[in-house]
Amino acid sequence: MTKPTTLGDLKQTEWGSDVRIRRTVKDEMRENLICLLENGSPLFPGIVGYEDTVIPQLVNAVLSRHNFILLGLRGQAKSRILRQLVTLLDEEIPILAGSEVNDNPFAPISKYGRELVTERGDHAPIAWLPRDARFVEKLATPDVTIADIIGDVDPIKAARGGHLLSDELTMHFGLLPRANRAVFAINELPDLAGKIQVGLFNIMQEGDVQVKGYPVRLNLDVALVFTANPEDYTARGKIITPLKDRIGSEILTHYPYTVELGVAITRQEAWLVRTGRPLRLPDFIAELIERIAFEAREDKRVDRRSGVSQRLPISVLENVVSNAERRTILTKEKTVVPRISDIYAALPAITGKLELEYEGELQGPEVIAKDLIRRAAGKTFEARVGGANVDDSVHWFDEGGALKISMDERSETCLKGFSVVPGLLDVIDQVGLAAKKDPATMVAACELVLEGLVAEKRISRSDELGYVRARAEPKGPGYGKTGGGPNLFS
Repeated sequence: MTKPTTLGDLKQTEWGSDVRIRRTVKDEMRENLICLLENGSPLFPGIVGYEDTVIPQLVNAVLSRHNFILLGLRGQAKSRILRQLVTLLDEEIPILAGSEVNDNPFAPISKYGRELVTERGDHAPIAWLPRDARFVEKLATPDVTIADIIGDVDPIKAARGGHLLSDELTMHFGLLPRANRAVFAINELPDLAGKIQVGLFNIMQEGDVQVKGYPVRLNLDVALVFTANPEDYTARGKIITPLKDRIGSEILTHYPYTVELGVAITRQEAWLVRTGRPLRLPDFIAELIERIAFEAREDKRVDRRSGVSQRLPISVLENVVSNAERRTILTKEKTVVPRISDIYAALPAITGKLELEYEGELQGPEVIAKDLIRRAAGKTFEARVGGANVDDSVHWFDEGGALKISMDERSETCLKGFSVVPGLLDVIDQVGLAAKKDPATMVAACELVLEGLVAEKRISRSDELGYVRARAEPKGPGYGKTGGGPNLFS
């Protein structure tokens, strides 16, 4: 079907009806949301873990035609949610061709649009604006000016057009007017200077602003949405009270409530589809990585006000897979299978994402990160191996046995070394951790059992000695090589 190209043609379509002419962008979002709800269509695809908490509140805010703010710590998908609001808009809408503010052909707000309709009438040209172009996003920073958001007088326009500076045609429109009939999002709202926030709430309520002292009336049709971090309220700025009062809904976001939800999010977001060798990620490795974030969020040495972003397990998983990929290339194995030792190699993906309290700063981020890995391994071990009889393995270490593991050995070689520990292979078989029965997965499972025993302090682990008996101390150059047990993979 041919799209209308003039105002006269447009009047002959459904867009010329009184209902369409009067419909605002918030009405449009509301009606499209109702259609999605009636059809049982998914809302905000890719957003995991908010089905019973955040999304119902978002639905209520849109149905109420509210401007709203997403309030939560970093890494809680706030920006992603805002960007998905375009799915609630029509596929495309008509605008006056050449308009900088997406003028409604039937109710233009700019002087350019009004003059175009007056001069050309039904022959005024029409353009079509797709939904993806109807989302305008701005990251709030202290240096943002009112000109960036609202606009400024452009003396060059005035000179070329022979206009007075007070003429609206001399105005260079900012982001907010250009978001007319669209969604306008501001990330980290408290970082925005107070006078800019005043400009926002004034245009939200009264629809008028002043540019260089000249009053300009802009009856904008826009859905305003914001994000903020609670820490920013006191650390870097605040939302001024009049603006906060004009925000209809304040919606709290959160981190995943369960490890399973966290794993689902991390698997979805991490870059795992790579060229080259195929990847097989044991589910207990994915669980352990996710538990690192859960442990960090509960650790008193980590600043809870800053939060521990969901980007932490995502980055760790990508680093873990990369280290396993590197080993696979070196050993010429066919499949990439991450191990527990690969998680220790991913410390750089952890340390940079932890905001530490004073006690944590004294200990250092690397010490904290290793401790988080051990605790996460202990929780995973308990969840999967809890109750299994590991006494024979522990006794072997108590008698002086030791294993020093190199992460760059082939799986078959590592498995031969692990078979020296009495009962170790029986344990992983008993709990079903190595269901595939391939050496690479079995090695990863063996490492999980040993890390779990370390977390329970039944054996010890150190970079110098490897896995040894609990509270073992170095006993000279020959320790772990003769008499005390084999020193493998060194």
